Formats: sequence, structure tokens, C-alpha cells
Amino acid sequence: MAQQHKAVALISGGLDSMLAVRVMQEQGIEVEGINFFTGFCVEGHTHAIRNQDKNKPKRNNALWVAEQLGIKLHIVDVIEEYKDVLLNPKHGYGANMNPCLDCKIFMVGKAVEWVKEHHKDGFDFIITGEVIGQRPMSQRSDTMPLVSEESGAEDLLLRPLCAKNLPETKPEREGWVDRDKLYDFHGRNRKPQIALAKSFGLNDFASPAGGCCFLTDKSYSDKLVDLWQARNSRDYEMDDIMLLKVGRHIRPTPEFKLIIARDAGESKFLEGYRKQFASIYSTSHSGPMALVDGDLEPEQYQLAAAIVARYGKGRSADEVELSLTIPDRTSLTIKTAPMETQAVMQEWYV
Repeated sequence: MAQQHKAVALISGGLDSMLAVRVMQEQGIEVEGINFFTGFCVEGHTHAIRNQDKNKPKRNNALWVAEQLGIKLHIVDVIEEYKDVLLNPKHGYGANMNPCLDCKIFMVGKAVEWVKEHHKDGFDFIITGEVIGQRPMSQRSDTMPLVSEESGAEDLLLRPLCAKNLPETKPEREGWVDRDKLYDFHGRNRKPQIALAKSFGLNDFASPAGGCCFLTDKSYSDKLVDLWQARNSRDYEMDDIMLLKVGRHIRPTPEFKLIIARDAGESKFLEGYRKQFASIYSTSHSGPMALVDGDLEPEQYQLAAAIVARYGKGRSADEVELSLTIPDRTSLTIKTAPMETQAVMQEWYV
């Protein structure tokens, strides 16, 4: 009786990793998934918080993919370890603060470590959903070998969707998988993947173009850099990561910035931070909750309140009454006209 081989798959929650697993299952390979949580994942958080996203699925796509495929998923918290990848990427950043190549090397390297730690479970190789030419940094013909080498995976790393465009790996040479039943996808055209998904009966999947990391987003990256510059430190915590995903971030002065909710869902979320940050909200008109990140001096109270008033129902009023609370220090009422100059306001966005 032929031995059944076993693989661990990096599961992002997107279509490609889903297909990579399904291709292996078609060849009788037993697969378990692994998902590394850095804190910068797009899915779930903003959709769960914002009212305007209430019709979007409130799901962890990696867990959902594992459920659809009938595989076990291991979620590994790498928030602390990932800091060095983000702050000191050997291969640099992409268009924004995305250290894509270093990130892929890190993820595959962590999978190698995990396989070694679970050697009794009999894992033979690692698979990913990578496709040559799909990502400008991490998925090029010249960078894919770097991922295999620098991660320590070597030829135990198999990319089922583009394997025919790459040298044979050990799983192929040893006959654990049939190379003829693997694929030669390349480039950014998603039609082959979508066609393959339909052939497998997979009609529901996350955005085919991926984009599962906030660090690829210019606005988010700008806010992260601004945070580091304001604090004169590149350290960050999980709360920092989460707050950068929520609200309008406006910096009137170098000393402080405002995080202003965009809807009731975000206001409710920001309320959970009122014991950590100064907060401002309108008491005379409906309006958003706002947090103050930084040092707010008494002479700046009026400015901060006027900006927050601009985003509530009292934006056209002559005067708005707001409550300002600084934890363990003060709570007071401020009356002010809303800040109206949109040109100036735009310059303050980060």
C-alpha cells in the first residue's frame, strides 16, 4: 500500500492558497493549514467595526477556507517576532511599508520551524499558493529561489499553482506528487485561478487579487510612519496596530493627533480606549467619538474640540458644545465654532 504523504500549507484566506491545497488533495496528499497572525491583516477587523461594512462577511477568511477544504488550521501568533521583519527588512520595502519578500521568507521559515517541532506528526513538505509574476517583490522568478533558500525550506517548498515554471522539488522528484497534475500559472491575470476554482466547485472565496495586509496600503503606511515620527520611536503595540485601522487620523500639531470615528460602529469601538486616551465628543449635537493621541495642552483644547465639531451634525452651527475628558486629570465642557476651512483640514490628514 502506497504511503500517504502529508503537507502543511500556508493559508492566507485568499483564493490562491485555497487552490494550492485543493490541488494537493486531488493527488491524495493530506494537508493541514497554518496561518501566522502579525496583527496587520485586513480581514475581519474593519468589517466587524464599521456600520457601512455590515453586509460584508464577518469571518476570518483563513478559518473559513480551512472549513471549506475540510482541513485543520493552526493559527500562530507572531506579532512580537514580526516586529523585526517590519522594522529591519533585509530586502527592503515595497511601494509602502510592506516588507513583502522578507515577510514571505519569515512565514515560510516559521513553517519550517513548525514542521520540525511537529516532526512526530509526519509532515513531508510545505506548500504555498504563490504564482510567479503575481507580486512585484516576493513572487518573481528571481526572488522565489530566495524564499526557498533563506527560509531554510530548500526543495521541500512546493508551489502547486506555478510548479511547472520552476525546477522540480523533492516532492516531485520522489513521486510524492505528480508534476504533470500541477500548474504553470504566471502573471497577474486571475482568470486561470478563477476557472480552476469553478472546476473544483469553489464558488465563494475572498477577493481574488489578495491584498490581505494593511502594510500595502498607502494611507495605513503613512499613518504608521507618522506615529513613529511623533513618538520618536519605531516601537508599536497591538493597540497601535488596531487604532491605525480605525477612523480619520488628523494631526493639527506635532504634539498630538485626533482619531475621529467615521460612523457609530467606530465610535463604539473607540469608546473602549477612553481610559487610555483623552476623548472628545459633542454633547449638543450628534457626532463622532474622538481620541487624542499625544500630549494635549490646555491652550490646544479649543483647537481639538473645533476640529471634532466639524465632523458632527453641528458642523453648520454657530456653536457646538463638547465634552473633553483626560483620564485621571480633568473633564470639562468646551463651547466652540466648528473648524470650517477644508483646505487646511486636508493638509492635516495623515
